[in-house]
Amino acid sequence: MSRYRLTPTPAQEQALAEHCGHARFVWNLACEQHAHWRPGRKSAPRFAEQCRQLTEARAESEWLRAGSIIVQQQALKVGDVRRLSGNVGAVKVPKVGWVRFRWSRTVPDGVKSYRITRDRAGRWHVAFAAIPEPIPVPGTGEVVGVDRGVAVSAALSTGEMLNAPGLRNPEKARLRRLLRKLARAKRGSNRRGKVKQAIAKLKARESDRRKDWVEKTSTGLARRFDVIAVEDLKIRDMTTSAKGTIGAPGRNVRQKAGLNRSIMAAAWGRLVQRLEHKGPGRVAKVNPAFTSQRCSVCGIVDAKSRESQADFRCRSCGYACNADVNAARNIKLAAGHAVSVREGPRVAGPVHREPQRDLLLVG
Repeated sequence: MSRYRLTPTPAQEQALAEHCGHARFVWNLACEQHAHWRPGRKSAPRFAEQCRQLTEARAESEWLRAGSIIVQQQALKVGDVRRLSGNVGAVKVPKVGWVRFRWSRTVPDGVKSYRITRDRAGRWHVAFAAIPEPIPVPGTGEVVGVDRGVAVSAALSTGEMLNAPGLRNPEKARLRRLLRKLARAKRGSNRRGKVKQAIAKLKARESDRRKDWVEKTSTGLARRFDVIAVEDLKIRDMTTSAKGTIGAPGRNVRQKAGLNRSIMAAAWGRLVQRLEHKGPGRVAKVNPAFTSQRCSVCGIVDAKSRESQADFRCRSCGYACNADVNAARNIKLAAGHAVSVREGPRVAGPVHREPQRDLLLVG
């Protein structure tokens, strides 16, 4: 989806918040219905049956009845769009009217649906549903290996080292002060609410920068290389909590939590996801075993060759290189030319529907 920043008036913002409450309530009920299904039970109701149940629920609930049935139906399953000026557009929301948004880039043609969301910083966005056009294959035959790490977000086999931006030092200092204030603030107080809002704005700023970096990096790689090779990492397993249980508590919990945050901050998963969107069939995933310990010149595997986080020196042939770049070259070698640039995109598996917080679907 192509996302744009909404600029609703205070009255529109209140109406959107009410719409979100209705849509969230209906969506979560639908999720419960599907989660209740077990083998041998009657299947969960489909869209038509859920719409009938929604009509009954609206008849019984004044709160639901006050909202838009269009919004509520779309939460189970957008609307007019127009341009007002060079950088301002408007989208029509049922029972709200025309809500302005920043026309920061071209809106996809023929858009038929959109999603309105509010993030933790209180900002509203509209995202238009459209299938993006893949980036054309450059046709140079070039293959690049990408090693994703914590110290270096993405090291390329070409020798380039890219880092996802985060908060600047003054912003980090302010975040630490706010976290200390939050720890001292009384729960439920207005002061605590204001501190949490300020923290959310800093976190949102960091997230925006990370997403922007991912978009620019993935576009650049898709334009430059025919095949992009990455390690087939199980990121969800790698970032599970180390807390354990009361009977069997985990070890090094704080260190593991810090590593998990660093992995998420490096945007490992999102980078590969966007590469697959922009270059379908051109992302090769290789076995990550020994990529950081193998010499990319002679092929000898020796754990002691990695002298530090940043340095690799082969004890067999003497080859010296940045450790992350050496790993990226091993990834490239592992991928080889087995993946054809003419190969089609993979078929996506079933989508798990998660409960939503501030989500509004219009259609």
